[in-house]
Amino acid sequence: MDLNTVADVRDARLREPWQPGDAWLGGGTYLFSEPQPQLRRLVDLSRMGWEPLILDPDGSLEIAATCTIAQLYRFGRTLSAEAAPLFSQCCRAFLASFKIWNMATVGGNLCNGLPAGPMISLTAGLDGSCLLQSQTGATRTVKIVDFITGAGRKVLQEGELLRSVTLPARALDCRTAYRQASLYGLGRSGALVIGALDPVDGSMAVTISAATVRPFRFWFPLPPTKGELRRVIEATVREDDWYDDIHGLPEWRHHMGLRLAEEVRHELTQLSRDGVR
Repeated sequence: MDLNTVADVRDARLREPWQPGDAWLGGGTYLFSEPQPQLRRLVDLSRMGWEPLILDPDGSLEIAATCTIAQLYRFGRTLSAEAAPLFSQCCRAFLASFKIWNMATVGGNLCNGLPAGPMISLTAGLDGSCLLQSQTGATRTVKIVDFITGAGRKVLQEGELLRSVTLPARALDCRTAYRQASLYGLGRSGALVIGALDPVDGSMAVTISAATVRPFRFWFPLPPTKGELRRVIEATVREDDWYDDIHGLPEWRHHMGLRLAEEVRHELTQLSRDGVR
């Protein structure tokens, strides 16, 4: 779609002062998908030269904001970490064409902040942290579960940039379980739940997204019982935290969130009991 209010496109490397009506341009798959009458200038990140994916010596993974879904998918297929299957599972949750996969970025999906964003699900499920950079060059680190505060809402300040996301080595070594539900065979995620079992201390994390306005990550020092998991979810996720749109009523999302959370808990608990690694 043509953005007929945009008068200029600037190279982000020039570091010019931020102006009202500016927007960061990554892959542009969202920006050019619908009218953006508030925009006057796009600041293009495509020439920043950031390495898409860096596997650090300590085993943690840094994902640049400009990393495309296609790059992440290919990397996940070669990754030897226990949690590697989540990369392809969440990439496929896009249900997008190869053209979108080759343009859409991890950072763009996170910064849209939509409940069904599968990169939000992936990075929240693996305890990821965002590196944010202000216009002055100052940086701060925020957990993904704190970065998204509601449907389409983030903690980004005016002109602030999402530089990268880091997934800790401990999370990448976790045994994972994945469940996703939609009202339609090729529809947007109505509920997406990720479970992660830590082989070091036996702790378990269950992350609910898509069904809720923001991701909720529940951590347990030992695998919880069915009743414990349900009680914690019900006590934490408020009634108005269950998302409501054309892709699912809150009541349905509530039901599916609880159901899928129990499924991943059961799968990982069985693996733990069986000693499967």
